[in-house]
This record gives sequence, C-alpha cells and structure tokens, in this order.
Amino acid sequence: MAWIYIIIASVLQAAWTYSVKSFSLDDLKLLNWANFYTLQSIIYMAPITGYIVFGAANAWFFSMAIKDIPTAMAFAAWTGGSIICIKLAGVIFYKEPTNWPELFFMLMIMGGVMGLKFVAAPQV
Repeated sequence: MAWIYIIIASVLQAAWTYSVKSFSLDDLKLLNWANFYTLQSIIYMAPITGYIVFGAANAWFFSMAIKDIPTAMAFAAWTGGSIICIKLAGVIFYKEPTNWPELFFMLMIMGGVMGLKFVAAPQV
C-alpha cells in the first residue's frame, strides 16, 4: 500500500507544481467584496487553493508511505515519479515539446524507481 501512496503523492506533487506555476499575486490583488462570489474570483482563487490542498495532501500521502518504506528510498521514488508526472502534464496540457533523449532518460528514471521497488521487497 505504501507504494500506492508514493504514486498518489507524486501525482499530487505535479498538481502542486502546476498550481505554483499558474499562481499570480496580481490576480489576487483584484479580489474585493464586490466580486468575491463571481466566476472570475473563483478563477483567481483556484491556483492558491490548489497550492494549499495539493501541498497538504501530498505531504500526508508521502508521510503515510515513509512509515513502511525506508525514507531515502521513498524520497527517490517520489521525486522520480513527480518528475515523470510533471513532464507528462507539460506535454499533454501545456503542449511542451519533447524529444527522444528526454524520453529515454524518463524511461531510465522509471526503471530506477521500479528497481527500487524490487529492492525494497522484503526478503523471505
């Protein structure tokens, strides 16, 4: 179950990262009581809300995972999974370019994370 928590935490870390990317302090300055309950204010508040919610959920799932997995191994898997999720989201949602060497090294990261999972398996 701890490895599932790592995967969830990685996805939440990617969502947190894009919340930070889309956050604009200038947009929050435009909020006032007259427009607080409008669709525009919801659009202004979404990134900061995502920052708080995704950050807290990410920390919670990661903390649940490190109860059963050694911390260094969990951190390496979480970081690698986060990098892959961030790149996938960038390509899918933001149309960021990618190339073959980049894909090759992403596959190497995935292979390393999978290798860590097998190393962390209890020896019977």
